[in-house]
Amino acid sequence: MKALNTVKFQFPSKSVNEGFARSTVAAFAAQLDPTLDEIADLKTAVSEAVTNCIVHGYPDGIGMITITASIYDRNLLRIVVADKGVGIENIQKAMEPMFTTGGPERAGLGFAVMESFTDKMKVSSKPGKGTRVTMTKRMGSRESVSSTREGEV
Repeated sequence: MKALNTVKFQFPSKSVNEGFARSTVAAFAAQLDPTLDEIADLKTAVSEAVTNCIVHGYPDGIGMITITASIYDRNLLRIVVADKGVGIENIQKAMEPMFTTGGPERAGLGFAVMESFTDKMKVSSKPGKGTRVTMTKRMGSRESVSSTREGEV
């Protein structure tokens, strides 16, 4: 499947850049004419992925985070958030709700939130090499939502 449009950007794993990341992905996705709810869901999922990189990927310093967002046929959006941090020893355990390596101030719900706001999520990681979270979401356009509502009247 070939992407119709792609954007890729990198930034340091500083918490001040989390808002930049989610806004940039939302601006890119805007070409699909998503609903406000879809944009909110997307921003939340990206925020969680970026926060995981900051808190867990680079717990003792600053590293680079790379985001690649691609649009495919039928309004399919794929977002890849990757770091070259410490990696995850046990992905299955890390994806359990309430599990965290970030200390008592962390809820351990990041992966669960990402999964709930996307259609599909995949996590790949190698200890010492980093982590890659791939999220896909089919974005419905407001036009198709409007057409559906008109048909219901």
